[in-house]
Amino acid sequence: MNDERSFQVEEVDAVAPPPRARVTDADAPRQRDYLGDFLAKKPVPVADGEPGGDVYEAVIAALKDIFDPEIPVNIYDLGLIYGVDVADNGHVAVTMTLTTPHCPVAESMPAEVELRVSAVPGVSTADVNLVWDPPWDPQKMSDDAKLELGML
Repeated sequence: MNDERSFQVEEVDAVAPPPRARVTDADAPRQRDYLGDFLAKKPVPVADGEPGGDVYEAVIAALKDIFDPEIPVNIYDLGLIYGVDVADNGHVAVTMTLTTPHCPVAESMPAEVELRVSAVPGVSTADVNLVWDPPWDPQKMSDDAKLELGML
């Protein structure tokens, strides 16, 4: 099947410029920067105990310095920390679990977490709540921990 097409070519010396866009609604003032109000807003301050706050982030950093003795990953990235609550008075409650109830560090790990969190500037007292529900499983690990252990 041979389909022959032909094109007609026209040579010109110049092309008229296209018409410029015009604003016909001159009654309403035109705002040049539509992001002006957004960019002028000041950031909302974050409370120290909220994620992004100084005390909260310092507690998370302290938790990332504690490593499981059997697995070369910190307990935060391992997914053993279920929650960190920081009260206005500096009281911190850490909810955590262990890989198994028969973990060899079941007696020492919560005490170490309490000691390390208590040492964070801005923390007055710290409590560690050890829970078994929901049980820990490898899916709770961060991607960094999975990568470290060759699971990604």
